[in-house]
Amino acid sequence: MKEALLYIPLDNLAVRCRLCAHSCKIGEGKFGFCGVRQNIGGILYANNYGKIVAANVDPVEKKPLYHFLPGTKTFSIASAGCNFRCGFCQNWQISQTNYIDQNLKKEVSAAQIVRLAQQHGCRSIAYTYTEPTVYFEFALETAKLAKVAGLYNIFVTNGYLSAPAIEMLLPYLDAVNVDLKFFKESSYQKICCAKLKPVLDTIQFLNDAKIWTEITTLVIPGENDTASELSAIANFIIGVNRNIPWHLCAFHAEYKFNTYPSTPENTLKMAFDLGKKQGLNYVYAGNVTGWGEDTFCSNCRKALIKRVGFVVTENNVLANKCKFCNAELAGLVIS
Repeated sequence: MKEALLYIPLDNLAVRCRLCAHSCKIGEGKFGFCGVRQNIGGILYANNYGKIVAANVDPVEKKPLYHFLPGTKTFSIASAGCNFRCGFCQNWQISQTNYIDQNLKKEVSAAQIVRLAQQHGCRSIAYTYTEPTVYFEFALETAKLAKVAGLYNIFVTNGYLSAPAIEMLLPYLDAVNVDLKFFKESSYQKICCAKLKPVLDTIQFLNDAKIWTEITTLVIPGENDTASELSAIANFIIGVNRNIPWHLCAFHAEYKFNTYPSTPENTLKMAFDLGKKQGLNYVYAGNVTGWGEDTFCSNCRKALIKRVGFVVTENNVLANKCKFCNAELAGLVIS
């Protein structure tokens, strides 16, 4: 165990965790909402520190990040736990359980993670699969070492970090993908046990801090698939920065949502067209094949990066500019 960052001692050996927007008050001997931060004798501990439940080499496009070092590999890691309770979670076996119940965990050091990333030829380390906020101490230590080693750091997050947590990460963080799951407070409360505003605040904060940001929305039939809700999400993104890529992903039945139908392709196409029509420069479709994967120049509209799945098959970007019209391509796409 490691003493946690970002908490305040209270009376009667209780503590207030300040890591995420839940701001849990945790009694002595109890865990926070995430199930991994425990108060022992008035000291908050990160019980999942260095206990890795997943480690893989992924294409960076899988995060998904399409405007950050496309065609490169990222070393992806996760510890158990999450500060959301999404019924559609695709990694629920490792996110929706207390780390104590995990048999599949390997204790490693931050230095080992950096070495593994280098050995596998990765340009970056991605803190992903579960919610990286809940293994913040290990992620932060790893990110510091990665930066010294010349590696980039990526957070794939639900966006529920506190402002102090983001500020601690900023010197080491290079790119994020934030899940913007719904645009209704009631949906966040009912399905995620969370609130919408902190997620929106995080996206604005990251953009203002010049951290490269992409956004993902899983389009779930009957939950967030109306034109009005998707339009509201697109309008919000435009209000922050129309160059933020929006990834629209088709839903497939999973976890507690195992009786839901898959997202019809025409619904995903409606959302895709809506984002484009409303003025987003970069909109993508995921979990479908044959369309929605390529990056087009926002000026001349020619195809700059062509993909088949997560594989880049053609790259027409030179020094982060369109090869055809010399317009700047948003992100870090140097080739």
